[in-house]
Amino acid sequence: MPPRKPAPITEQFINEVLERLRQNQLVRRRLPVWGRIHIDRRLPFLFLYRRPVERLDEGTENLLLGEASYVLASADPSLSDCLTALVEGIIHTRLSEFGAFLVVEVWSSCEEPAEADGLTLRKPGFRLLHSGSKDLFPTVEAFERSLREIRLRRVRSEVESVVDWDARPPGLSPWLSQTLLAVDGVHQLGLEVRPVYRSVDNRNVFPLALRDLRREFSQSTKHALVEFIRERTSLRPSHYQMLGRRSVVKAVWQADRILADITQRMNFLLSVTPVNLQAAWADFERNRGAKPPRFGYRPLLIAPLEMKRELFSAPIKRIEDPELSWILREKQRELDWQLTALAARDSRDFLYGSLLAFGNVDSSLLWVARNVLERVPPSAGSDPYARKVTASEFAARARQEIDFFKRQHDQAEAGIKITADVTGLMVSHGTLLIGSELHVPSARLEAMVQHEVGTHVLTFINGRAQPFRLLCAGLAGYEELQEGLAVLSEYLVGGLSAARLRLLAARVIAVKCMTDGADFIETFNTLCNDHGFSRRTAFGITARVHRSGGLTKDATYLRGLVSVLRYLREGGGIEPLLVGKIGMDDLSVMEELLRRKILRPPPLIPRYFDDPAAKARLQAARSNTNLVDLLIQEP
Repeated sequence: MPPRKPAPITEQFINEVLERLRQNQLVRRRLPVWGRIHIDRRLPFLFLYRRPVERLDEGTENLLLGEASYVLASADPSLSDCLTALVEGIIHTRLSEFGAFLVVEVWSSCEEPAEADGLTLRKPGFRLLHSGSKDLFPTVEAFERSLREIRLRRVRSEVESVVDWDARPPGLSPWLSQTLLAVDGVHQLGLEVRPVYRSVDNRNVFPLALRDLRREFSQSTKHALVEFIRERTSLRPSHYQMLGRRSVVKAVWQADRILADITQRMNFLLSVTPVNLQAAWADFERNRGAKPPRFGYRPLLIAPLEMKRELFSAPIKRIEDPELSWILREKQRELDWQLTALAARDSRDFLYGSLLAFGNVDSSLLWVARNVLERVPPSAGSDPYARKVTASEFAARARQEIDFFKRQHDQAEAGIKITADVTGLMVSHGTLLIGSELHVPSARLEAMVQHEVGTHVLTFINGRAQPFRLLCAGLAGYEELQEGLAVLSEYLVGGLSAARLRLLAARVIAVKCMTDGADFIETFNTLCNDHGFSRRTAFGITARVHRSGGLTKDATYLRGLVSVLRYLREGGGIEPLLVGKIGMDDLSVMEELLRRKILRPPPLIPRYFDDPAAKARLQAARSNTNLVDLLIQEP
């Protein structure tokens, strides 16, 4: 079915647009020849762009697609009068409400530096054209400051400010009449952009450069606009991110659904975890550690490489919002890596996909792990006679925690399953899986409940309460923040033992051994001989790291804890981390989406939030820089 022909810009068209604006309704209409009007809600600004008729101008309109209020139109002279009538009608409608209104017209420069060649990525640059009015001087300064902060490939942009009453693209007629510009409160800026997102001959667009510039440009202009709004209008936004768009195009929901479905069907962690660990341990001991164990895995329910077709069908390219586009594209890339790894499961090639998805052990993390193992003796915190909690007892306590969630949020549902298919504990898509042979020291019960239920299940439920399914399936890199937060919760409830900290450090050492080329037996012997672990514990650590051909995920526990502690020392709060299964890199985007009212405040908070002892430990975590000292000096 061919697309519907856009309506002409008649008086009726303009009146319909203005009536929707008066009712604070979304306006999103196609314009004749080319273009669109998009106005999210009541806002005292409008971006304008006219696509040239006489020359190509590839990519420039993309800079504005993520904004909450814009008009994109053809520069065809036959449309000039009706476009002026449309924009002036919008201004009059908003001016009476806010007392001032700012129009920013954006275009790309024609002139290029003499030294630029066809494919070199140039230095970003902007020319800001304004009337020189004293009333607009603070706004002009704000635009200059924010535009100078734009960086492309670590190169800061150049900004030139020019007094020019016309403030319009060369060769085009003024968009606004002099009569309107003389009205008190109406302001206009022109913003000429150096088109570093394409080749000088205009034949090639650089998609990655355009994507990066678009995201930086969007953040920069909001920083400047909030200064104008606070200075000149009756609106008082508490944060610049509140100026972002709230409406979401269908492509966002389609991409979110596709990526979340793939995440769920792939079930990466279960797919790479052996189902015969107990039998493998028995065989390993029977052979006195002379032969590496042979692991068995669940049959894959997907064809990894075929699933990539579905993965790349997600319409991320059609997403206008630069922040939403970024988080979805990052998840798409991570799923690509994980599918590559799954296709090579139980072979050495699996490791390369694992390294892409979960990273390696860097020198700083290795230092932390070695410091823990050197300062905490092997016998610290261990008590072989301590009472053990069984799988059924753990399930009963976990059910109590989920009932606690239900008292906060009546839709807080989560499953609990005791199974022989896993050893230990695991949360998969909101269901707590408990190994049937589980035995947890009673002193560690509350810590493990808060780790698995108070963090993993809680963030699944919180994510499920959001409009995006990926917030419960997991955004890219969420494991590091999840595991760091989960281990922190163990500390906050007083259950992060010295033995547990040694275990997390040993996982880092094992990952480092494996990525350096050590086989199963060499890694196992390193843990036993160099670091004093028992054979059974060393086997469990080594099996986790060498499963499927080499999984580096186990380094994320200690890396995540270090990252969360750094975040707390810098003044961050725990609440923003609980909105769903997010990564630390997503935090600023999540906060922005909350301010833009695209996301909702999370319905659940952990039980320990109201515990005075946990609050004291949290304060200690904010001020202590060493993991071992934090454990020793526990309040």
